[in-house]
Amino acid sequence: MQIGILWPTFVLVALIYAIWLFLFIKRIGHMKANPPRAADFETGEAALRYFTPVEMPANNLRNLFEMPVLYFALVPLLLITRHGNHIEVALAWIFVFLRVIHSVIHATSGPVKARFLVYLLSCAVLSAMWIGFAVDLALGR
Repeated sequence: MQIGILWPTFVLVALIYAIWLFLFIKRIGHMKANPPRAADFETGEAALRYFTPVEMPANNLRNLFEMPVLYFALVPLLLITRHGNHIEVALAWIFVFLRVIHSVIHATSGPVKARFLVYLLSCAVLSAMWIGFAVDLALGR
């Protein structure tokens, strides 16, 4: 069961690469349709303005390095301490599933309210994972 926690982790890593690829494709398409001028990249602010029409995938990619960092920190701890039980694995799958839904909504400029709800649920699941891990450690399970 211990390595079971790695499968949702691989899916989360694949999601990050998929969003990166989606961002790359969107930016290349934008650059072909709107060839940049030197002034478009003189400053970071100018570059942000230039890429505004395709900013959502970039925002989502950044977001995948915020709360998911806590997930990526927890996985090795669960493996090292042998606490990657079936509950943690189930919660990991739920967390990753919610992150996939969040990314689809976010990267495609979907409804903000739905995106926020999915984000909030994913944070609650991740919190449950950390709390469960802490309780198991405290109780010596």
